Amino acid sequence: MSVHLDFGDDGVATVTLARPERLNVVDVATRDELIEAFTAVRDAPDAHVLLLRAEGRHFSAGADLSEFGNAGSVFEARRIRWDRDPWMHLWYLPQPTVAALHGYALGAGIEMALLCDLRLAAPDTRLGLPETTLGMLPAAAGTQSLGRLLGAPAATPHVLLGETIDAEEASRRGIVHRVVAPDTLEAEALRVARQLAALDPGAARGAKRALRLAADLPLVDGLVAEARLARLTAAAGADRAGRTTR
Repeated sequence: MSVHLDFGDDGVATVTLARPERLNVVDVATRDELIEAFTAVRDAPDAHVLLLRAEGRHFSAGADLSEFGNAGSVFEARRIRWDRDPWMHLWYLPQPTVAALHGYALGAGIEMALLCDLRLAAPDTRLGLPETTLGMLPAAAGTQSLGRLLGAPAATPHVLLGETIDAEEASRRGIVHRVVAPDTLEAEALRVARQLAALDPGAARGAKRALRLAADLPLVDGLVAEARLARLTAAAGADRAGRTTR
């Protein structure tokens, strides 16, 4: 198995990349396992938060490019890249998501983390999107997620030049939310995940949804959506409170 999924009693579902001997590169089998894991988290009623982590020295060195090169045709290569796509399953998770980064977080590795809501990183983390320098696009949502996060001008050096930066620089640029000592990264990521899991699930999901809409909607429409989500959250909370007192 390339991916491990564990459901904790604390409401935290942990997805672990488990190919440390291959730098946790994402091959086709790993893609399929990630799709299964993310779908299982989405459908689990007691999973309030997803924590994404990795075994070994590196989070992920990216996609297994050899599989695209060995595909029988360009059409097969495109099918592998697009049809078996775990990234949108992660992006559309309703639960808050946290990524714990260390070592290499390159290509599809950092793209996966960019689709999470919060990113913690050890000081040794190296982040970059080298795809363009290899004649490809960072198309595991890299251009879109980084462009939304930083704005297109600030994302341009990462995408066009394949610029690789360390955790401190990533923190200054707003790519990483917190740099954590390597010996405490796992514990701190779990602490943050548990903090999120302790929130009212409806409120946490509603806040996440409202923040996502803020990037897509004009302010007036966003305010309308925010008010609607607030009403739905309050109604759901009142309903749960009523059920517990009966």
